[in-house]
Amino acid sequence: MATIEECQTKAGRRYAVRYRKPDRKQSTKRGFKTKRDARLWAADNEVSQAWGTFIDPALTRATIDTLGSEWLSRQSHLKPSSLRPLKSAWSVQVQPRWGSYKVGTITTSEVADWVAGFDASPTTTIRAYGVLAGILDDAVKDRRINANPARLIDNLPRKRRSEHIYLTHKQVDDLAVASGEHALIIRVLAYCGMRWGELSGLRVRDVNPLRRRFSIIQNAVEVGSKIIVSTPKNHERRQVVYPAFLAADIAAQCAGKTPDDILFPGREGGHLRRPNSGETKRSWLKTAIRVSGLPSLTVHELRHTAASLSVQAGANVKAVQRMLGHASAAMTLDVYSDLFDDDLDVVADALDKARAEAV
Repeated sequence: MATIEECQTKAGRRYAVRYRKPDRKQSTKRGFKTKRDARLWAADNEVSQAWGTFIDPALTRATIDTLGSEWLSRQSHLKPSSLRPLKSAWSVQVQPRWGSYKVGTITTSEVADWVAGFDASPTTTIRAYGVLAGILDDAVKDRRINANPARLIDNLPRKRRSEHIYLTHKQVDDLAVASGEHALIIRVLAYCGMRWGELSGLRVRDVNPLRRRFSIIQNAVEVGSKIIVSTPKNHERRQVVYPAFLAADIAAQCAGKTPDDILFPGREGGHLRRPNSGETKRSWLKTAIRVSGLPSLTVHELRHTAASLSVQAGANVKAVQRMLGHASAAMTLDVYSDLFDDDLDVVADALDKARAEAV
């Protein structure tokens, strides 16, 4: 049982509660202005220990600064390209605002006000919120707090999905011709649907000319000024087929190289860097887009074109999923639902035909 003691402080008479924690170690909670407040806290403490919801007051005093650094160190399972934006969100948005806070003092309304006051894109806001919420999730698991105040807010901004740009066969050809020495890269991206890092990571040994297959086993991604080579997204290897009209050009690209050579090397050797098509940047891709008269697009949008041309050619959603390396067919349908609108007409026509035959 807890005991209540009266004590004199500089602020006047106060009360303290002596109690035992679940590990049977003795502790003291001080600072109660009235004996009644001390008794109520002692009773609540006994109930929380009985229900297994006891929180050690000492653990609630850990700062977000300390817990955030520990949380980031536990994200080593993430790829460098995924970890980098989290570190940036922590240092730019989360740590300056919450670093000095004790974890047990953060309230839901404070987090909601912080989110509402963001002068940034929905993506940046949601990422920063996710870092804080992740830190507090771990605090719940470590029994520092009973519930995560960040998970109770309802004012997160919504991401607006941008409309996909789908090129036609002729537009792909125009862009390839305008790209000069990079023509084969444009065609491979537009007809095979691989990510830029997957294309950059290809080596000659990853090409199977007999089956017209690329083996996607590496991903060369730019992280800052460095290129990091690791496994593909989600660590999933896959085979990607390329159409017969690309076979001769791909064979020529392999000619004179060893199996370990990079298939599409940069001008200075090493992995090819992603072309930047931004308004203030000059790149071979931006020049090719302007020359071919196409709307502004990025290399990633050629992946959307690959999905579109495949569906137009009659590929089913499972085949498109495997080509793109999505985790599931449901994800493919979610991302490219607009490509399958014609399937609704097929269903209606099939039902109409079935009814006509039945009556």
